[in-house]
Amino acid sequence: MAVELCLLLLLFCGSTISEVQPIYKPPPGTLDFGFVPAKTYDTGAYHEPGPIGILFKVVHAFLYLVQPNPFPQDLIRKLAQQKFGNTQGDYQKPENVVLTLQAIYYEIGFIVSAALGLLFILLLPLVGLCFCMCRCCDNCGGEMHQRQKKNADCQRSCFATFLFVASLIISVGVLCAYAANQHLTSQVRGAKKLVNSNFKDLKVFLNDTPAQIDYLVSQYNTTKDKALSDLNNVGPLLGSRVQEQLGKEVRPALDAALTMAGAIRETKEALENVSVSVEVLQEGTERLHANLTDVKMHLSNTLNDSACAAAQAASTCNIIRNSLNQLNINANFSGLPGVSSQLAKVNDVLKIDLSSLVQKGYAAFNDTPDLVVNQTKNILSDIKNVLESIGSNISNFTKTLPVQKIIADLTIYLTQSEAYVQDYFPVVEQYDFYRWLGCLILCCMVVLIVIFYYLGLLCGTCGYDKHASPTTRGCISNTGGNFLMAGVGFSFLFSWVLMIVVVLTFVTGGNIEKLVCEPFEDKTLFKVLDTPYLLNQHWKNYLSGILFKNPNINLTFEKVYSDCKENKGIYTSLHLEHLFNINEFLNISMYTEDVALRIEHIQINLSKIILLDEIGKENLLNFSSSGIEGINFGAYLTEINKSVTKVDLLSFANDLEARADQLPKGALENALKGHANNIRMIHSQQVVPLEQAMKYVKARSTLNQSIRLLKRTSSELMVKVKNVISAVNAAQLLINNNASLVIVQETKKYMDTIVGYFEQYIEWVKESIAMEVAACKPIANVIDTAVDIFLCSYVTDSVNTFWFGLGGSSIFLIPAIIFAVKLSKYYRRMDTEDVYDDSVEQW
Repeated sequence: MAVELCLLLLLFCGSTISEVQPIYKPPPGTLDFGFVPAKTYDTGAYHEPGPIGILFKVVHAFLYLVQPNPFPQDLIRKLAQQKFGNTQGDYQKPENVVLTLQAIYYEIGFIVSAALGLLFILLLPLVGLCFCMCRCCDNCGGEMHQRQKKNADCQRSCFATFLFVASLIISVGVLCAYAANQHLTSQVRGAKKLVNSNFKDLKVFLNDTPAQIDYLVSQYNTTKDKALSDLNNVGPLLGSRVQEQLGKEVRPALDAALTMAGAIRETKEALENVSVSVEVLQEGTERLHANLTDVKMHLSNTLNDSACAAAQAASTCNIIRNSLNQLNINANFSGLPGVSSQLAKVNDVLKIDLSSLVQKGYAAFNDTPDLVVNQTKNILSDIKNVLESIGSNISNFTKTLPVQKIIADLTIYLTQSEAYVQDYFPVVEQYDFYRWLGCLILCCMVVLIVIFYYLGLLCGTCGYDKHASPTTRGCISNTGGNFLMAGVGFSFLFSWVLMIVVVLTFVTGGNIEKLVCEPFEDKTLFKVLDTPYLLNQHWKNYLSGILFKNPNINLTFEKVYSDCKENKGIYTSLHLEHLFNINEFLNISMYTEDVALRIEHIQINLSKIILLDEIGKENLLNFSSSGIEGINFGAYLTEINKSVTKVDLLSFANDLEARADQLPKGALENALKGHANNIRMIHSQQVVPLEQAMKYVKARSTLNQSIRLLKRTSSELMVKVKNVISAVNAAQLLINNNASLVIVQETKKYMDTIVGYFEQYIEWVKESIAMEVAACKPIANVIDTAVDIFLCSYVTDSVNTFWFGLGGSSIFLIPAIIFAVKLSKYYRRMDTEDVYDDSVEQW
């Protein structure tokens, strides 16, 4: 597919040449197609004139003064479309007269300047002839006689100064003309390197374009390999997507069942802990109860002694007798109901490993990717075959396109063109040498005149003797005057020739600058060329008419040049979609329809997945009816929170001993004190261990935690179990009945992913064709080289600077002639002079 677009690329390259300087833009998505190969080009379509550029700018400013009007687009369009001379009366038509007047108005600056030049050409030789004849008749300064004047020295100095200034200006002008002449010659000689650079770049382009096309084609393998990779990983990709969607319902249900299995095990452990802890605590409290009962009985016997009947002891004995009921245990664990029946039922429930059943459900569900792989083997094999066939079709199509033939033909044409240029370039250089020699002769004419003026000024100034009379002036002074007159003579001889050259080059070079170079720089020239029906009266768009034989396509010179200047692909620049529409050829449905159809036919059956069988569900129901909710948790918590004895035995013993001290000394007192010591011993040996010994503390803590856990577990146990079973049933129903919808949705996403790789490839190919492949920068370089550099920068700027310098020199010959003629009178030796009689003067 990309191949054909490449071929089309080559096809349009048959009529156009370009340079490739791609700007890599990474394609969107996950695929990376890399950089389209491109070579470096040598041509830099930009010219820097150097120091002489200052003169060019001065000339441009002068031309702006001569022609300040903007580029006459409308006028040129009308003149180009108007037919003159087909009939005798065409020029008299009002519209043609108006156009002629508009053209004259636009060219008025050039016309006036050219008219002045023609006047110079006609009058100066005529004035020179008349001046010569006049001097031959001893007129116009031809008489070798000089009248004495009081301000003669001042006049001589002024004439000499003015002539020197005029000569300097003429010298500067001729130097400018000479510099422009040399610049043009050097640039013409250097143009060969620029031309060769353009040809070299065009050859590089032709050789590089097939490589770019091959690269575009080869990157199909990147797309194919990525698609094959995803197809080979259909389990992790498609299967995992299906699993992920179903897992939103399945995993919470299995997690709840697994949590309930853990709750069963925790319940068993809690019941066991309750049974063991109660036994430990019962053992301790029963022994304490027996000892306290025994102490209480002996204490009661002691109080029944006759000694307590005495008046002094009766009151104390009654108080002690009334407090005997406090000698008893407070926390009675022996009266708590047992949990053996609940433990037995839970043990029966645990005979079935619910966790294992749930794990089987997890395993079955986690096998979804493997199920997808096993059930899509045949379809994926067909898809892989389709991908391979697409690649084969691309390769086969590439071979059928005449790429190499087109390249070979273009290379031959380019080689012939280069040979033609190489053959005729010496001729160009030879004619340029003739031009250079002719311009040098013109400059030498001016230099000869200036030399005569400089020699005349030098000799005249150095040889002048203010004490000598006009008839006795020295040889050097006389020679200076003759040099000046020689300069005047050569000025009359050469000036009209110089002005002819100046006028011709001025009119030609000036109009090329204003009508070609300036509008080319701001692209208004292209707008004129793009005028409908201008270049061909039957074609609206000339360029599209030439390229596509369809003048209605909106293809303009300006757009093509601008696109090529920006180094866009030739397909975009020349709108070659009208010749070969890539969008139609690269229609994604052409290449992905078979792939999409096969992916859509993927059928995945997940009914073999069993999340939790009936045995597991029955096991859950048995657990809910184990009876743990019937345990009297309040009784357990009440006993746990009670103290070991009803009264602090140490306080009771101390109080008993204190009351014994109130009795008379004797056996009763000693007996009560003995009972107090026994109570203290019971406290230290039995109560303290029950409160602090690790065995009893741990038993009490374990009993507390287990009872609370059982209480939480039993809270709405039946509802919780039913909810778990309902969630598992719902998830199973989703897998059995509604999984197909999820599979269809995820298969569509999977298909979109696979097709998306092709879309990325197609978009990358389109982008590369538009911006990188066969980028037409060399076309813009060729145009810039021919027009902007060679015609405008090399030729026109040099020619304009030449006439500017030579014209300035020619114009300043006029004042130089006048000052030279006037000054020569003061340097040349006269035949006669004014003689004054002394007596007359005295009189």
